[in-house]
Amino acid sequence: MGGEIAPFTVSVGEDALDELRQRLARARWPEPATVAGWSQGVPLDWLRDLCGYWQSGYDWRRLEGRLNGLPQFTTELDGLDVHFIHLRSPQPDALPLIMTHGWPGSVVEFLDVVEPLADPVAHGGEARDAFHVVCPSLPGFGFSAKPAEPGSGPERIAQAWATLMTRLGYERFAAQGGDWGAIVTATLAAQRPERMVGIHLNMLPVVGREQLVTADQTDFERQSLADAADHREWGSGYALEQATRPQTVGYGLVDSPVGQCAWIAEKYWAWTDHDGDPVDALSRDQMLDNISVYWHTATAASSARIYWEDGFARPSGRNARQPEPLAVPVGFSAFPREIFRPSRRWCQRYCPDLRFYEQPPRGGHFAAFEQPELFVDQLRRAFRTMR
Repeated sequence: MGGEIAPFTVSVGEDALDELRQRLARARWPEPATVAGWSQGVPLDWLRDLCGYWQSGYDWRRLEGRLNGLPQFTTELDGLDVHFIHLRSPQPDALPLIMTHGWPGSVVEFLDVVEPLADPVAHGGEARDAFHVVCPSLPGFGFSAKPAEPGSGPERIAQAWATLMTRLGYERFAAQGGDWGAIVTATLAAQRPERMVGIHLNMLPVVGREQLVTADQTDFERQSLADAADHREWGSGYALEQATRPQTVGYGLVDSPVGQCAWIAEKYWAWTDHDGDPVDALSRDQMLDNISVYWHTATAASSARIYWEDGFARPSGRNARQPEPLAVPVGFSAFPREIFRPSRRWCQRYCPDLRFYEQPPRGGHFAAFEQPELFVDQLRRAFRTMR
């Protein structure tokens, strides 16, 4: 494709939908866990209910129509065809904004926020807060191509995003991200500070670093450190597997829709803001929208490899490296059920030009998905300090 930008339409054949339903009907289930609740993983009855709805009640065509109602494109970046949504604002002086998802996410997370960000006047906001919104699918995720050779880590992805924004005609722009999207966004800011108006993050994985532990910790900081330690002990097995053997785990997930569903749904339980059941944070349709993207694109292995590329969970990986302070303006939102929740002063160690810091009252790791109105409000007010 070279530098061309081609329109893209999501189209899953009816035969693929039938095959999914047949696989779900033929699923071989394990016995229940030996304890109640989620401590051994997704409960059997809960997952059977979700997969039963996936088989007989869920409507993929609804999601397909919603995606195809937005301007979608592909373009070749660094040898790979990358899928992206590009919604231009009706406001000509809108701020260009590239938003990056993480794992186990996709552009589906942003469907409720894209239009309010691009056209705030039509959604109860002010024209001054308008954005030209760009939402790419990470390489190996969703509708983007799968890398066939090593090297597609955050540094290379950030370089590709800079090329994409140039190709779209945006020399100066803003960026936003959570999870791997936060790492890509911070890396982009470090690589191209002269092009960045500023960035907004809803994750900064620095909690737990020894240099942050001080005698005058606040209650918020103590709880953040405790939650980070609990995550390392009980919640990081998926990351170690994907950082060391992404190919092995991919076989089971690409072959079994029940396995793929459980692998992602567990993270909705662990990382969303709910009182015991993740359905309180995300509807079954929302969960299955994102899970279905992984299933229909067979991207379990290719998406997992970003952990292998970066060594995120390995002793020598990103968690062991000291991040460099960012030179660009930064806004940060510490949602209450995020995995890592840095305090303002912790953020300032890595973001010396911290323009905006807030702790919203609700929401978790999938902030745009869980709390779209709060998320949009956070971005609007954060970038007012940078425009």
